[in-house]
Amino acid sequence: MALIVHKYGGTSMGSTERIRNVAKRVAKWARAGHQMVVVPSAMSGETNRLLGLAKELAPAKFTEAYGRELDALAATGEQASSALLAIALQAEGMQAVSYAGWQVTIKTNSAYTKARIESIDDERVRADLDAGKIVVVTGFQGMDEGGNVTTLGRGGSDTSAVAIAAALKAHECLIYTDVDGVYTTDPRVVPEARRLQTVSFEEMLEMASMGSKVLQIRSVEFAGKYKVPLRVLSSFTDWDMDIGVEAKSGTLISFEEDENMEQAIVSGIAFNRDEAKISVLGVPDTPGIAYQILGAVADANIEVDVIIQNISKDGKTDFSFTLHRNDYAKALDLLKAKVLPSLGAQEVIGDAKICKVSIVGIGMRSHVGIASKMFRVLSEEGINIQMISTSEIKTSVVIAEKYMELAVRSLHKAFDLDQPIA
Repeated sequence: MALIVHKYGGTSMGSTERIRNVAKRVAKWARAGHQMVVVPSAMSGETNRLLGLAKELAPAKFTEAYGRELDALAATGEQASSALLAIALQAEGMQAVSYAGWQVTIKTNSAYTKARIESIDDERVRADLDAGKIVVVTGFQGMDEGGNVTTLGRGGSDTSAVAIAAALKAHECLIYTDVDGVYTTDPRVVPEARRLQTVSFEEMLEMASMGSKVLQIRSVEFAGKYKVPLRVLSSFTDWDMDIGVEAKSGTLISFEEDENMEQAIVSGIAFNRDEAKISVLGVPDTPGIAYQILGAVADANIEVDVIIQNISKDGKTDFSFTLHRNDYAKALDLLKAKVLPSLGAQEVIGDAKICKVSIVGIGMRSHVGIASKMFRVLSEEGINIQMISTSEIKTSVVIAEKYMELAVRSLHKAFDLDQPIA
C-alpha cells in the first residue's frame, strides 16, 4: 500500500460531471489499496470571476491595498471545489473529508497574493489516512503567523500538492491536468511537438522557469528539493482505465539522467510572452548601483529575471532587466519616482511587448555550438536578439513579442524536436 497524492487542475474540476469523474478515479486508486490525498484547484474560471468582482469595487491598483482581503476572497474557490469533491467521494461510498489550508495547517509567510510555504503540520492528515479516509486538501492557500488566509499565487495548487507530498513522504505525486504530459514545446504553437516520456528535474525546472505552463515553477523546486517523484498526466482519460497503465502514462519527471536522455541535446523549447523589460540609462558606474536599482524592486516584492549591465563609457552605464508583465507598471513607477532621482540616472524606459524563448536540454552540457546554432537560426529568420541569458543546460533570448511563434517553430525544427528519439 502506497501513499499517493493526486492534484487536479481547474479544468479537471470545471463542472459537477468532471468532479464526479475525478471522484471515481480517486476512489479507484483507494480501492486498489492506496492511501489517497487529493489537492484540487478551484473550478475553471472561478478565481478570475472572484477577482473580477473585486476589481469592480476597488481602484485599478487594488492588489497592494487589498491583498489580505483578496486572499480571503480567492481562497474560497478552492474551498468550494474541495468540499464538492469530498461530497462526490462520499456519494461513491468512500470515507472522505475536506480541509482548508488553514485547517491542516499549511503555514506561509505574509506576502499576500504570492505567499511562500514555510511548514506543513501533517498530523491531522495522517490520522485520517490511518482511519481509512481519503483526505482532500485545498490547493493554492495557507495561513500566516497572524492567522490570516494567504494564497500562493497563480499555479499555487501545484506547489501545495508537491509540498504536501513532501511533508507526507508520499510514494508519488500525480499532477492531473488538461494535457497528457510534458511536450517538446506547446503543441498549440507547434503541432508537431512530441510528448516526452521522461524529463529530468533540472530540465523541467528550467522549462517551468522559462515559461512552460505545464507545471508551476515552485512546485518543481519543491519536488527537486525534497525528492518527490512527480508525474504529469491527463484527467480526461477514462476514469476506469487500468490503474497499472495509468500509473505509467504521461511524463515522469525523473531524478536520474538515463542513457536515453543524453541522446537529446535539446529536450524542449520554452517560451514566455508575459515578459516586460525595463532599462535604467546613464547610470553612474560605481559600486552598489545594481543593489540600489534591484534592491528597491525586490523590496516591492517584484521578481526579476534576465539582467544585463553594459560596458561603462565616460563613467556611465545602462542597466536592464526583465520582469513579469503584471509588475511592469508598478516597477516603472517605482524606479521613476524613487530610484531615478537618487541615482542621478538620465532616464528610465521600458518595453512591455517582448517575450523570452529558451532552448533546454541536459545534453547541452557535453555539446558545443548549441547556442551559436540557436543564434544562427534566429538570424536567418530576421529576428533580433535584445538580451541573452544562459545556464549549464539552457540558453534564453529576449526578442520582440511579434516574433515569438516564428522563433519557437524555427528552433523546434532546427533541433529536430519533431523527430522521435531513436
